[in-house]
Amino acid sequence: MNDSDMTLASGVAAFEAKEFRRAFQLLAPLAARGEADAQFRVAVMSQNGLGGVVNEALAFSSMRDAAGQGHGLAQHGLGVMYLYGECVEKNEAEAARWFRRAADQGLAGAMMTLGMMYEQGLGVERDAEQARRLYARSESTNSG
Repeated sequence: MNDSDMTLASGVAAFEAKEFRRAFQLLAPLAARGEADAQFRVAVMSQNGLGGVVNEALAFSSMRDAAGQGHGLAQHGLGVMYLYGECVEKNEAEAARWFRRAADQGLAGAMMTLGMMYEQGLGVERDAEQARRLYARSESTNSG
């Protein structure tokens, strides 16, 4: 394990232990260097003011960068940001795009949210059958 891996492991452990100031100190430099898991956790902390003050710009850019690298939880998080207009202007079509990417990685929550979007016609054309398929896929993912 190299120094970056050890720092990431320590930062994740601090995050999980809700020691957010320490987690931010450890993870922010890794996030700045492009480490997707660090970017995701920095985004969560920045969005919610965990361990410091709310920083919506950092939250959005970190979430977007991690999502762009294929980090499933960050793709889901970016979808939430776009769906509700948190840290970025509300854009339901963009939200659906990110939820679809997270769902394609097997995230049940993204499947459920995307199903709801198809059911209600939010950012996508209303499609009850597609909603039903997504709900069923989510259920099978959760039970499997």
